[in-house]
Amino acid sequence: MAGVSLKCGDCGALLKSVEEAQEHAEITSHSNFAESTEAVLNLVCTTCSKPCRSKTERDLHTKRTGHTEFVDKTMETVKPISLEAPKAAMEIDNPDGSSGSGVASEEMVVPEVDKNILEELEAMGFPKARATRALHYSGNASLEEAVNWVVEHESDPDVDEIPKVPANSNVGPPKPALTPEEVKIKAQELRERARKKKEEEEKRMEREREKERIRIGKELLEAKRIEEDNERKRIILLRKAEKEEERRAREKIRQKVEEDKAERRRKLGLPAEDPAAAKPSVPVVEEKKSSLPIRPATKTEQMRECLRSLKQAHKEEDAKVKRAFQTLLTYMGNVAKNPDEEKFRKIRLTNQTFQDRVGSLRGGIEFMELCGFEKMEGGEFLFLPRDKIDSAVINSAGTELNSAINNPFFGVL
Repeated sequence: MAGVSLKCGDCGALLKSVEEAQEHAEITSHSNFAESTEAVLNLVCTTCSKPCRSKTERDLHTKRTGHTEFVDKTMETVKPISLEAPKAAMEIDNPDGSSGSGVASEEMVVPEVDKNILEELEAMGFPKARATRALHYSGNASLEEAVNWVVEHESDPDVDEIPKVPANSNVGPPKPALTPEEVKIKAQELRERARKKKEEEEKRMEREREKERIRIGKELLEAKRIEEDNERKRIILLRKAEKEEERRAREKIRQKVEEDKAERRRKLGLPAEDPAAAKPSVPVVEEKKSSLPIRPATKTEQMRECLRSLKQAHKEEDAKVKRAFQTLLTYMGNVAKNPDEEKFRKIRLTNQTFQDRVGSLRGGIEFMELCGFEKMEGGEFLFLPRDKIDSAVINSAGTELNSAINNPFFGVL
């Protein structure tokens, strides 16, 4: 089968003719060419009719313009390649009518382009060679067409080379140039289009950044929630372990006491103690209890009765009673929120503020003692030991104080 192309052995490029091979050799200095049966592709874009000679050029065109539809016209243009060198000489008729042969090389010149558009392209920053090439291959159509051509061919190896055409080629007159006003409008349109494209890209990037911030925020919140859950579980397990340790310690002490008692009885020659006989007589306790005045059955009822007595003892001083209730509620709230802070569990009885608000009212100190406070250091302080804080008692005190403050009939009936 006859060859349909020339293949460069150095870079693998396919060329349609000897002329293309010579031009390729001049540009690249490659000299290893061989005849090939592989045809040069002719993929024509259905949108803009641009021919692409390779799949790489087709993919590059698609990436630049977004055009994806191509028609393969390779077989329509393929033809056997001629390996004859082009004739460098041509027949020249002498003025006397005789014919003679003379060597005449065809002169190559720079094509004529629209000078006004060329100046506009140079003013926009394009090199003169690139601007001339763009105008020539875009047919001197317009400034926009020339810019589009530059964008599509900016990676071509010869994009900055001045194009050359035969001196005697029939180059049609350039299309009429745009007026200065039209040039300004076109340039403004191009700048506006570039600005809008940049704004759209910035908005898209901002949306992506916002999505990333939201995602990171959700992950941080979830991590914080998991950490808090783990911390709560750890505290619960620690408290259980502490209670179990305390229980074992008490049981160990009880057993030790029992062993010591048994050892002492053995040394004294006494019989072993009967557990049933060691229990105190219940009726005696009952008789003692029956001789005492009747007290409220629960701690909550005792606190309620104490507050009722305080209000009745100062029934003519409602504002002072309400202030005392609010101060007591503040004390209870501080202990509940900060059980480890000693300053909230220790109150000087001689403090003037305490005396004005609580200490001077009958029943105020008694209420605090019901909540667990104890007098210490010769009665100078009221102190609530850390190990004697009962959350249930503190919460009940808060509930009773709220009721006394908000119920207008409290202590009246």
